[in-house]
Amino acid sequence: MNQLRIVVAGTGTGIGKTVFCAGLVHLLGANFWKPIQAGLEGETDAERVARLGSVPSDRIVPERYRLQTAVSPHCAAEVDDVRIDTDSLEVPDIGAQPLVIEGTGGLMEPLTCGTLYIDLFERWRLPVVLCASTAPGTVNCSLLSIEALRRRQIDMLGIVFVGEKNPDAVRAICEIGRVRWLGRLPWIAPLTADTLQAGFKASFRRDDFTMGLKKQSSTWRATRR
Repeated sequence: MNQLRIVVAGTGTGIGKTVFCAGLVHLLGANFWKPIQAGLEGETDAERVARLGSVPSDRIVPERYRLQTAVSPHCAAEVDDVRIDTDSLEVPDIGAQPLVIEGTGGLMEPLTCGTLYIDLFERWRLPVVLCASTAPGTVNCSLLSIEALRRRQIDMLGIVFVGEKNPDAVRAICEIGRVRWLGRLPWIAPLTADTLQAGFKASFRRDDFTMGLKKQSSTWRATRR
């Protein structure tokens, strides 16, 4: 687990990426960092990860930017009259402790009018876990996201899904995209720290995230759940 750094990127907004991050942080005993928080009314993403992942405050790395309005970072920064300096968005040095980094929205989410989130991921050169919905339309969004990562030669640990079973879509994405299937997190109700952590442990294997980047394969593994 030495120097384990994982970026969790999404195929879009509102697909359950933050809940997945909470489960992953708990599973790995990792630290969590959300570089930019857009929207401060109510519970922030870092606060949600801390609550659902039972993560102590000293394992939550403070956001680099905290923007008031819950919209795309570049729009929130304009509303708040804040200039986002993308050069300042470097991966924090926390020693040998594992770190999970959550992006905002999809890969092409703008940080400024000239910089997208995927630009950061390309610069960081960290392995990415792509988080996708199982809802209709996911095949197109997922394959476009996989192609975008590959075009920039960004390594992928694999893809995870959030939602109800959709084996046909999952098979298409994993086979056409030649990407490793890491598991599926079903919708959990009620969603609490206990129910998430139990569901996450049943859906994912710790070794898939800690054994390092494996060679991508066109072989799709049948869904366990």
